[in-house]
Amino acid sequence: MQGRFATITLVAGVALLASACDTWFGKRAAPPLPGERLSVLAHASTVAPDPDLAGAEITLPPPSINPDWPQAGGYANHAMHHIEVGDSLATAWEADVGSESTDEERIVASPIVAAGRVYAVDAESQVSAFDAETGKKLWSVDLTPDDEEEGLMAGGLAFEDGRLFVTTGFAQVVALDAATGKEIWRRPVNAPMHAAPTVRGGRVFAITLENSVYALSAQTGEVLWQHSAGVEIASILGGASPAVDEGVVVAPFSSGELAALRADTGRVLWTDSLATVKRTDVVSSLSQIRGRPIIDRGRVFAISHGGLMAALDLRTGQRIWEREVGGLESPWVAGDYLFVLTNDWELVCLARGTGRVFWVRQLPRFEDEEDRKDPIVWTGPILASDRLIVAGSHGEALAVSPYDGRVLGRQELPDGVAVAPIAANGTVYVLANDAQLVALR
Repeated sequence: MQGRFATITLVAGVALLASACDTWFGKRAAPPLPGERLSVLAHASTVAPDPDLAGAEITLPPPSINPDWPQAGGYANHAMHHIEVGDSLATAWEADVGSESTDEERIVASPIVAAGRVYAVDAESQVSAFDAETGKKLWSVDLTPDDEEEGLMAGGLAFEDGRLFVTTGFAQVVALDAATGKEIWRRPVNAPMHAAPTVRGGRVFAITLENSVYALSAQTGEVLWQHSAGVEIASILGGASPAVDEGVVVAPFSSGELAALRADTGRVLWTDSLATVKRTDVVSSLSQIRGRPIIDRGRVFAISHGGLMAALDLRTGQRIWEREVGGLESPWVAGDYLFVLTNDWELVCLARGTGRVFWVRQLPRFEDEEDRKDPIVWTGPILASDRLIVAGSHGEALAVSPYDGRVLGRQELPDGVAVAPIAANGTVYVLANDAQLVALR
């Protein structure tokens, strides 16, 4: 089933926070004093701070508690803004979710949190539920079909109205009773899935590796509508979930195409492409949108690996602004600002309304910078209590000020992680490549 797809693995393990540590990055950052902000880039870049914004004060909305993180990206629109967690975080519990990542199979889905439980899926499509307070395992179920000899990595998880929805590498979407793990329905689709589903209003939206979007009934699994984009013969490991809000589904594809569809009928409202013509090698020619798009206050924000980020009007698709910057990670919106990791591992703060750049922080690109050996892969960011959190495959996490890009603290990490952390009810959850789920609060 998967032979038609060539998947290029670019996601090295990003590391896990040390469970023995008593604090995590220290206290919240205060807004910076007025003064000139300069780029700290270590190499040439197309992203640079706007000189006219030097000294501009960044004002974020206050952090607030989100009780749940029910699907990839948090809520269906993927706009989580400013999350509240403790000033200092320590390990509350650890739990084993099943099979660890290997060269053949990877953990590609972040955990989710809903109704007092944490749900996670391992590298071989085993789904487990844990008590969010204590970490006690409540149930576990293997979604491998009876006619398959071994598990394949799943796309991810989503929760709504007491049901857990799982996309799989077996080209199936499965609905489970979230309290017991009992299977409710199973629906075959046209190709495997490496992206989590999105659920809203009784509909489950899933994207396959053949760039088909399915809308399924959350109650029965019935196919309500289907939309197909162009098929790509190669893609980067992992995928992006569609964003859903205001009756619109914004679907990202490995071709770099972005499609806005009516949530009830699948009718196309508009399409756009974030592909660019600047292609210097095989990998850079992939225009895939792997970071989840965001719907926020009538606008869509999306970034492609191919080198283009854009803000579009949700209803018309008209481009409001664009920048020649590419990335694999999901952008993060908070108030009037966007934060994003670029392909060159720069952490950038942009104006939500114009795309103008306030500051740029170059993250380390190699463990051995002098000889340019052992490349580092970063994941994130998430914005939690006045700090942007990113983690690196070299075994270190950074806390960065959202106000000026200063590094506030760093944490040595003993294990690798390939999926971004999440936060719910004041707790940060990290799922490591060795299938260990860690709760920090």
